[in-house]
Amino acid sequence: MIATVSLSGTAHAASTGEPRPWGSNDYGQGQGGVPVTALGASAVSAGALTHLALKDGGVIAWGNNSYQQADVPAAATSGVSAIAAGWAHELALKNGGVIAWGNGFYGQNVVPAAATSGVTAISTSAYFNLALKTNGSVLSWGSRTAVPSTVSSGVSAISAGGDHGLALKNGGVIAWGSNGKGQITVPAAATSGVSAISAGFRHSIALKNGGVIAWGDNFYGQATVPPEAQSGVVAIDAGFNHNVALKSDGSVFAWGSNVKQESRDTSTEPPTDFWKFSGVCTPVYAVSAGDSTGVALVDPNAPYFC
Repeated sequence: MIATVSLSGTAHAASTGEPRPWGSNDYGQGQGGVPVTALGASAVSAGALTHLALKDGGVIAWGNNSYQQADVPAAATSGVSAIAAGWAHELALKNGGVIAWGNGFYGQNVVPAAATSGVTAISTSAYFNLALKTNGSVLSWGSRTAVPSTVSSGVSAISAGGDHGLALKNGGVIAWGSNGKGQITVPAAATSGVSAISAGFRHSIALKNGGVIAWGDNFYGQATVPPEAQSGVVAIDAGFNHNVALKSDGSVFAWGSNVKQESRDTSTEPPTDFWKFSGVCTPVYAVSAGDSTGVALVDPNAPYFC
């Protein structure tokens, strides 16, 4: 999913920097796996198995390639304005049209005709994608294709979760899809004044007046907002089971699942912030959360130990 923001794996242009991942490195997507060609990237997007960077309009991918998701198609090597990494499938936005490649279990790599032009934003997470059109309407394809009539106009932002979607309309969050953990039961606080949204696997977060609002699955504490994320936040992104927040001072804070050291170890005193050990040190320009992993776009001169 971000000061520029990566929302739900969707990233937009930012100051150029060095992508620095942390957390899971099961597929070479973590520390040591970033290609040297990604230095000077303007955006990053963390997927489940593969990460993306955007540099000079071209997409760079690294990590797992079981579904050819790391083989960037020729069409995505120039002119791209936004990227989004999912579960073994990837999206790029170019001249208002979506490019998709990689895993296609549910047809998420087959772009519908309506998404080939007039698109202003893209988002993906697990097995479905969302696109925002210039007229404020939302498109969905892959494992989830239906959207509510309330997102047929006036939408300003989108975010795709595991099996639920979020839209921002007139400062209020609209949610649809699976609700097994209450991830689409929008709290009253998120019905107005919201500036950003991000959907995790089975939880959701929103940004309002510099503070994060969270709801849905809380098995890993991802829906319990810590004091550090209650003020001074300028951008947010929900991973599968953890969240990251970009603060106004250019620092990062992450909480929730920590199975791959993607978050904060609260068993120590003081707690250990693992992303700092991956060189995610200020100033941070953008950050994106994936499945037990994250990627930050950092000043290349930033130290590797904060």
